[in-house]
Amino acid sequence: MPGWHLRARALRYRPMFDPDQLARSLARPGPRLAALGRLLRPVDDAGLRSLAARAAAMTRRHFGKTMRLFAPVYLSNECVNSCAYCGFSRENAILRVTLEIEEVAKEAGHLAAEGFRSLLLVAGEHPKFVSGDYLERCVRRLAPMVPSLAVEVAPMEAPDYRRIVAAGCEGLVVYQETYDPVAYAALHLAGPKKDFAWRLACPERGYEGGFRRIGVGALLGLAPWRQEAMALGAHLEHLLRTCWRAHFTASFPRLRPAAGAFEPDHPVSDREFLQLVCAFRIAFPHIGLVLSTREPPALRDALAPVGITTMSAGSHTEPGGYTSQGTENLHITLRGRQLPAEEGARSADPQFAISDSRTASEVAASLRRMGLEPVWKDWDAAILGAGR
Repeated sequence: MPGWHLRARALRYRPMFDPDQLARSLARPGPRLAALGRLLRPVDDAGLRSLAARAAAMTRRHFGKTMRLFAPVYLSNECVNSCAYCGFSRENAILRVTLEIEEVAKEAGHLAAEGFRSLLLVAGEHPKFVSGDYLERCVRRLAPMVPSLAVEVAPMEAPDYRRIVAAGCEGLVVYQETYDPVAYAALHLAGPKKDFAWRLACPERGYEGGFRRIGVGALLGLAPWRQEAMALGAHLEHLLRTCWRAHFTASFPRLRPAAGAFEPDHPVSDREFLQLVCAFRIAFPHIGLVLSTREPPALRDALAPVGITTMSAGSHTEPGGYTSQGTENLHITLRGRQLPAEEGARSADPQFAISDSRTASEVAASLRRMGLEPVWKDWDAAILGAGR
């Protein structure tokens, strides 16, 4: 195969994380992973309060009183994968649309007017609708408007990521969904997402492609939460050791109602969720922890001072959700077959139902009342330019 020796040399230099390495890390955890395991053990109320106090103190020490705010912009809800838990699954007969570039710009412009300077571009996995060229054009269009752009899209090869980075994107988010290979195989029924190892190595391909802000995580509810937490910790340990130039964040989204009516076998309580956040803050004091609008307002307010450093606000999880873009192109796609939308259809269907419906300004006001400082922007490409 042409170029095989170059690829082999790269792999010898920095082997990518694979399922075997994940299993070995969990079987023989190092000091930090072992410490995480101890923090995840069942605790009584007094022990949980002690964990929360330690986590809050560590957050203030390393991150001060700032809270980074961002908003997702959904580009498309088309998808070729059949995933049992996801509202975008190709098995679901939902209203779908892929936004045109100028429609994406109008969504981003609306969020910029609200104060956002950090956006996450999200899309279902469908190469026909959400190609590398499409993503590159989206980023080039938005880069002059928004200083900080990240993507959460189908896993790609490193050269494809380089094009997106060159266009003006600096962040990559990719969740493994579940780190349990057996559960993963049972939940991902068809499509390229079935490849567990390909997805597991995605953050490192993103790093090779030039991303320097990378988010990882597990979707809570698909497997036992302590098991997922340990696997995520093992993945983070590897990434921090091998991709040392990047800043990493971790997220623990809990499953929410969505098309398909999937019921999780392993629901996570608020109390368990609090312990999980505290454990990761203490075990990984320098990484950012992200909290989305999947969680209810009261819980988000309670967790904000404890260990969270980044929050979404005022979110919509459907394409065109902020400004009603794309309504004229709505259609139903079921198992790859496109059908016309019913007359009077007004919006595409969301990936999942959010729980915190407060506006961005309301979330920011709540943070200020807690003594925290909302940060709308903490990155600008001009920073790099100034150093040249």
